[in-house]
Amino acid sequence: MNGMVTMGFEPKAVTVPIADILPLRPVDDTVRKSRKFQQVAAAIREIGIAQPPVVARRPELKGRFLLLDGHLRIDVLKDMGVAEATCLVSLDDEALTYNREVNPLTPVQEHRMILKVIGRGISEQRIAQALNVDVASIRTKRDLLNGICPEVAALLKDKQCPINSFQALRKVKPLRQYEIARTMSGIGNYSVAYARTLVAASAPDQLVNPGRPKAQRRISPEEMEQIERELANLQGEIERIEETFAADHLNLVLAASYVRSLLRNVEVDRYLRNYQGTLHRQFLEICQAAAPLSEAAE
Repeated sequence: MNGMVTMGFEPKAVTVPIADILPLRPVDDTVRKSRKFQQVAAAIREIGIAQPPVVARRPELKGRFLLLDGHLRIDVLKDMGVAEATCLVSLDDEALTYNREVNPLTPVQEHRMILKVIGRGISEQRIAQALNVDVASIRTKRDLLNGICPEVAALLKDKQCPINSFQALRKVKPLRQYEIARTMSGIGNYSVAYARTLVAASAPDQLVNPGRPKAQRRISPEEMEQIERELANLQGEIERIEETFAADHLNLVLAASYVRSLLRNVEVDRYLRNYQGTLHRQFLEICQAAAPLSEAAE
């Protein structure tokens, strides 16, 4: 394994008959009436599928595939009468753990997806119409990383950092941008107020447009209170974690040991995979989270 990178997907996408794709969960009428589903449906009808669904091969399925990600997309294609879908094939042995890695798109991911669609010749107006948003919103997301250094973009690519926080970061130079982004990541606070506070605390020579030095350099009492409050909250969280860590550690190891014993039972594991996919994924998450703790306790 030294230095080797394990591929997560088969090298090429495959075209799969939709009838041969088995979803892990149903898409019911409540979901179909939701705003998210309507946006997905409108986007597919207008500009096609930007992200291929993800499936997994399972020997026992005899040529059929488990659908790991893309339930709404596949459901829309069915409604449209489409017979086949181009899919990525996951190589993860524990196929049902894939959804653990699937999260809502972050602003940076949205930005890159919009650029990708625009690169295909789709206009901003069509994208906005497909997503049921105004054109200004699409343009704001398109320009998200203008003035943001690559290191900050990489650091925040998988973080739910608000668009206005990026706008605040543009007011400082790249090195200060990176310092602020690391501070936000370390605390886990990406709020606009916190980003603006850190920008306001920057020295004049760290600002892109210093303007009036005295006005820029001074931090208001409200901003100072914000910083002190954040630090106090962080210290309180650390103390609470320290107080309960030993008991939580023991409970997690014991619970994971019991769950692991359940999953070793072939019949129980098969039942959970086939009929309780969400519960099975949660059990796997518990085992995975507790694995390092169990090794440390041995």
